[in-house]
Amino acid sequence: MNFFFEVLIGGLLSGIMYALVAIGFVLIYKASGVFNFAQGAMVFFAALTCVGMVDKWGVPMWAAIALTVVVMIVLGLAIEKVVLRPLVNQPEITLFMATIGLAFFIEGLAQLLWGSQVHKLELPIEDVPIAFLMDRFNIIVSQFDVTAAAICAVLVTALALLFSKTKVGRALRAVADDHQAALAVGIPLQRIWAIVWSVAGLVALVAGLLWGARNGVQFALTFIALKALPVLILGGFTSVPGAIVGGLIIGASEKLAEVYLGPLVGGGIEGWFPYVLALLFLLVRPEGLFGEKLIRRI
Repeated sequence: MNFFFEVLIGGLLSGIMYALVAIGFVLIYKASGVFNFAQGAMVFFAALTCVGMVDKWGVPMWAAIALTVVVMIVLGLAIEKVVLRPLVNQPEITLFMATIGLAFFIEGLAQLLWGSQVHKLELPIEDVPIAFLMDRFNIIVSQFDVTAAAICAVLVTALALLFSKTKVGRALRAVADDHQAALAVGIPLQRIWAIVWSVAGLVALVAGLLWGARNGVQFALTFIALKALPVLILGGFTSVPGAIVGGLIIGASEKLAEVYLGPLVGGGIEGWFPYVLALLFLLVRPEGLFGEKLIRRI
């Protein structure tokens, strides 16, 4: 039973980190109605920029993080002004294709500036078992996983409060419902999009630092965003609470499937099981746990 709880806790901690990546998608989708295919590239760009400043320029880690925050805000503002603003009122597929092109551009720019080799990212968080849990309950839980999950939880909570309790959040919901109506009542659409893309850049930075410290800063970080797809399908593309719940479900089920089903079906189940789970969920509730059911009248 101790081993089961050990696996479950590890999965839930990973799930919180998945939820953080998913929230980056939710923010953009709520504001513009488009799935931001470039979110994974932004995670990679943020992590590589931070570690590149440390390795190539000798900048202290705390200063590199602060500078990368500025870089990601500028990147978000530039994306809104150069890519999104000229495509206002264009079909959603046009915006989606724009984010695909943006993803390749950001990936290439990151490697052009900092190189394509794998970088080791060291944060001041030790990856050692928590002594209390190991001594008292014989459960091995990494201190790094708990700290990373706590950071993600604080950021996710702050974002949830920002977009549910503030004037910016109300404006965001109005923009998400109807762009034209929001403009008609005086809501500055371009400013809202600029704020959302900037916040998405900050989310990408935190996710990139945490995943980069765990797996190394490399091109594979771009695929972390794909793990957010099952999270979004389960939780709903427009719900921050849905991203949290979906992340916990995917993280826990992934680890449990890896440990208990992996020996029966072979290795690599953790790579495809979340997608199978999401596919089965689509058959039951396509709009997600927290998504709104759309009724189209013809």
